[in-house]
Amino acid sequence: MSDELIDARGLLCPLPVLRLRKRLSKLASGEQITLWADDPAAAIDVPHFCAESGHKLVATGERQGAQTYRVQKA
Repeated sequence: MSDELIDARGLLCPLPVLRLRKRLSKLASGEQITLWADDPAAAIDVPHFCAESGHKLVATGERQGAQTYRVQKA
């Protein structure tokens, strides 16, 4: 399992998802990454990105004032 973390706090749509997509491309299938974002649009964008690209949204939560998204690469 990867300990990758993307801190996208302070970035607005579409930048959190674009950073997630770029970092996922470097991971092996099955590895996971966590995204932190405070843009309210991320709550819609991240699940939509995962559904469209085939990646699995493993968990969501909140930490230090940001939404957290744990994503497993397809």
